[in-house]
Parts: sequence; structure tokens; C-alpha cells
Amino acid sequence: MATLGVNIDHIATLRQARGGVEPEPVHGASVAEIAGCHGITAHLREDRRHMIDRDIYVLKEAITCPLNLEMALTEEMVSIACDVRPYMTTIVPEKREERTTEGGLIVQGREKEISPLIQKLQENNTIVSIFIDPDFQQIKAAKKTGATHIELHTGYYANAQGAAQKEELEKLSEASEYAHKLGFTVNAGHGLNYHNTAPIAQLPHMNELNIGHSIISRAVFVGLERAVQEMLRLINTGSLV
Repeated sequence: MATLGVNIDHIATLRQARGGVEPEPVHGASVAEIAGCHGITAHLREDRRHMIDRDIYVLKEAITCPLNLEMALTEEMVSIACDVRPYMTTIVPEKREERTTEGGLIVQGREKEISPLIQKLQENNTIVSIFIDPDFQQIKAAKKTGATHIELHTGYYANAQGAAQKEELEKLSEASEYAHKLGFTVNAGHGLNYHNTAPIAQLPHMNELNIGHSIISRAVFVGLERAVQEMLRLINTGSLV
């Protein structure tokens, strides 16, 4: 059964809209943890548009469940991750002009560039995952870097409808099978919500789903604890009821 990592970035987005101190992302992480989530995910972007350095350090000390730090593969971010030592770092592509991550990291052809940074993270006792599209060539390339986990990008699936969505789901299923055969632990995320998550949770070898925007959006109306519990119920049973 897949576990749930709650991404709290958009609690920080709301805080940064006013440039003040509330709402407090770490408080949100504590509520999500009490509600039963299995991990907390936070993306420290290079432009610090939502989470800031202080948030990551406080999160590491405040929560008891695993912390998954999403970050670009830069010397600055690797240095921060080595200092914080989160349970996991997930390497993601990053563009300053994008609203949200638009696709998986291009690993093929960059293995020699990526591998030393991944090794440095692993030497500081953090698991390394790479956020990639459900593409066999990218998965094969990721294996050459020394990473032990991947997170499959579900954005294309989430944005598709009808037959096209079924095709994207099949790609994700085949990618999960292939990655598992190569020895990867398989996670997934991006664009998942209360309408499209159940089929992803049922994919073969699915370990963890990282979901943020949909949970935080629902929390505006029902509260964060209930929003997390409803997503957990959906992952576990396939239904909100």
C-alpha cells in the first residue's frame, strides 16, 4: 500500500503573499503528521518563492516523520541538504519562470555530472530520489547515477482526460514495473488530487505518493487534518467514503 507524503510548500506560498509570519509551514507539517501522513515534503527553490532556508532547518527538528527535501541539483542546494540531512532529497528540474515543476529531470547524457553530487548527498546519510518522466531511457540513466529511488512525474496523467489519461496511466504502470526490476524504490507525484489519485496508488510497486497543492486547497474549506485524512482514506480504499 502506498504511503502519503504531504507537500507543505503552499502553506508557505500563502505566508509569502503578505511577507509576514503566518501561516506557519512547520505548524502545518505538525498537523499533517498528527493526521497520519507518513512524511513531509518541502521544495526549497533557488528563488525562495515559498519555502525559505529557515523553514527547512526548523522542519528537520520539529517533525518526527521523514522529511523529503525537493531541490535543484546545484552546489548551493547540495550544501544545504548536507547540512540539514533530511531523510530524503528528491532532485527536481527547476526554472525560475515556471509556476510549478513542468516535467521530469533530464538524466540521460548527464550521468557523469549528476553522480558525484548524488554520492555527496548519500555520504551525508540522505536517500536520493530523482524526479523523472515515466520514460525507460530516463529510468535507465537514473540507475547509472547511483540513486536508489525515483519519483515518477504524474503531471501528464493528471492533465489528460479520457483515453489519453488511460494511456498515461499505462505508461506510469509500465515505468513502475521497469524501475522495480532495476532495483528502484518507486514514488510518484505532481498534479494528484482527490479525483485522480486512486489509480496511481494502485499501480504496481508504488511506494509513496507526494501530494501538496490539492490537500492544501481542500484544507481551506475543511481543515488540514481532515484534508490529509481524506487523502489517506482515498489511497488506502480508493474512496472518500
